[in-house]
Amino acid sequence: MLEFNSDNLDQMPHLYRINLINSCSGYKSANLIGTKSKNGISNVAVFSSITHLGSNPALLGFFLRPTTVMRNTYHNIKTTGKYTINHIYDDILDDAHHTSAKYDGHISEFDVTNLTEDYKGEFLAPFVKGSPVQMEMQFVEEYQIAANNTILVIGKIDKLYIDDSIIEKDGFVNLSKGKVATINGLDGYAIPELKKRLDYQRPKPQFVNSND
Repeated sequence: MLEFNSDNLDQMPHLYRINLINSCSGYKSANLIGTKSKNGISNVAVFSSITHLGSNPALLGFFLRPTTVMRNTYHNIKTTGKYTINHIYDDILDDAHHTSAKYDGHISEFDVTNLTEDYKGEFLAPFVKGSPVQMEMQFVEEYQIAANNTILVIGKIDKLYIDDSIIEKDGFVNLSKGKVATINGLDGYAIPELKKRLDYQRPKPQFVNSND
């Protein structure tokens, strides 16, 4: 087994280190965040850092790299307070990944890919048409991470749209039925297959102190 430490990490070629550290933490969520500027320009970008923060209220967080350069997603969210989160699925992997390219704010990624804007009611931000899980989000707060100048953005799910073929009777969203993708590192995409669901776990009786 290879061993890496902080000293040889610092001495690695830049790209090797990026690939290593971005992939060693395991599979990550694969989502497209949709926003719209005050000027009406839609934006969509791939993110692999979205994570569940709580169910009541329904909160999700994601991390943004330092805003030393223009971040259209962040700017639009801070300006309008509205955004969408859409699961990436098998049929759109190439176009979803291309949204990581750095386009100027006046160019919509929907115009340079085959991704299609989908609007629901009067909500400002675009959803991604065909995504089996779509979330209407409201910005709540943000936190600056001093260690590396990244930003944790927290939002509340106001509305949740799920393809009825992938939701089970108990509310479980079976992502494998929707061929929802996950990301390994920066550029590796996989379509996971659900192996099993397990019961809620309790301590084994022989290890429980009856006097507790």
